[in-house]
Amino acid sequence: MDTVRLTVVDRDGTVSFLGPGHAIKMLTAACSRDPRSLEELLDFAAPYDSDFVASVRAGLAIFDEHNTPDNPAAFRAVARAVSPERMPPFRVVDELTRTLSLQPVGVGLVLYNLEARRIVQLVNRYGELLRQDRGRIRRGGEPTRLLYSYRLPDEWRILP
Repeated sequence: MDTVRLTVVDRDGTVSFLGPGHAIKMLTAACSRDPRSLEELLDFAAPYDSDFVASVRAGLAIFDEHNTPDNPAAFRAVARAVSPERMPPFRVVDELTRTLSLQPVGVGLVLYNLEARRIVQLVNRYGELLRQDRGRIRRGGEPTRLLYSYRLPDEWRILP
């Protein structure tokens, strides 16, 4: 599987997680519905790959259960123990998490800034990201014959 780091900025902060390469297009399709928060972004992306979205939510729930902005010690221990390609979802709460959230993995790093309505492809070796495109819906991690399509509103920018 082609892994990519996906970092999402919204009004409440920044989160970062790993995903399959197809998640780049999937989250872009979710942005076409103009989400204002991470929760909305994940809600809009769920029909395209519900298992992936559920894993991100579960990972963030575990992070929140074991860490606070004032004491992210549990995550620091995880960060020392696992490779960047196996890092669980996390919130940016300090300099370490900020650094990790901007570290490309596998096929790259894409940042979704929901407030600024920008998608920044810091590194994208997966495939060209288009303003209008279609993708394949996945069930149980496997592609189906069903397709979704999207068109980003004019307010959204895709940056190289």
